[in-house]
Amino acid sequence: MDLQFLPLLPEDVPQFKLDMQEAFQKAAEEYFKGLKVQVLPEKDIDKSLNAKGAAAYKAVKNREIVGGAIVNINNDTQHNQLDLLYVKNGTQSKGLGYAIWQSLEKLYPDTKQWQTYTPYFEKRNIHFYINTCDFKAVEFFNQRHPDPEIPPDMVGGDYFFRFVKIME
Repeated sequence: MDLQFLPLLPEDVPQFKLDMQEAFQKAAEEYFKGLKVQVLPEKDIDKSLNAKGAAAYKAVKNREIVGGAIVNINNDTQHNQLDLLYVKNGTQSKGLGYAIWQSLEKLYPDTKQWQTYTPYFEKRNIHFYINTCDFKAVEFFNQRHPDPEIPPDMVGGDYFFRFVKIME
């Protein structure tokens, strides 16, 4: 695949955010018909972009950003987190998500463990992380087992999976 995986530049950030929000919104709207709230507010993207250890990347094909990711890297433990990964609307189901994930693994070969989260209704993400990228579902947050990091007003916020991938 002719895909470049490059660090996100400041001038890319506004479009990166819009594309990421659109991708997350479309997925949520497929499940929650008539959804009227923004499922990925800009403040949440900013929180990931500005976190200690954050690194952001854009996936470029034919000079167009077609996806990207924000990771949080802990150089001491090498237990790293995939905060956000998206494929631009209209470009899904072409292997871009997996290419982005493979690029991240290559960029961080010393990683001992990756962790990420996805809401229960994101069947496509659950399939992607478990069946394509070899993550394991290790925890299911719900009303009886809440995640203190997830705000209760988040769409689908009381039902999230936590995935872990132990690197060989």
